[in-house]
Amino acid sequence: MIGNTSKVLKSVQTLGEIFNKYEVKKEKSTRVTQEFQDYALRLADKLNDRKHIGIYMRLAKLNNTALLDRALSFVADSNANNRAALFMWKVKQLKINKKV
Repeated sequence: MIGNTSKVLKSVQTLGEIFNKYEVKKEKSTRVTQEFQDYALRLADKLNDRKHIGIYMRLAKLNNTALLDRALSFVADSNANNRAALFMWKVKQLKINKKV
């Protein structure tokens, strides 16, 4: 039995060795302190466009959420390949119609 135990102990890896096999992609830390920030993050997730969070932060901060919700529902009903671009176009159209 003792001979078998030494073989097992030699094959045991440390946690560091195990974790070094995997490449972990670190995401930017996002600390949400305002309601518009939370809304912008959820918007980016729904549009599958996390790399442009800054744009959605600005939109959520400067625009009414009802306007953004209307644009988002328009995008949700479509089969667009680029949902983010369609969302931005619809926001622009809604703003133009609001002024008229």
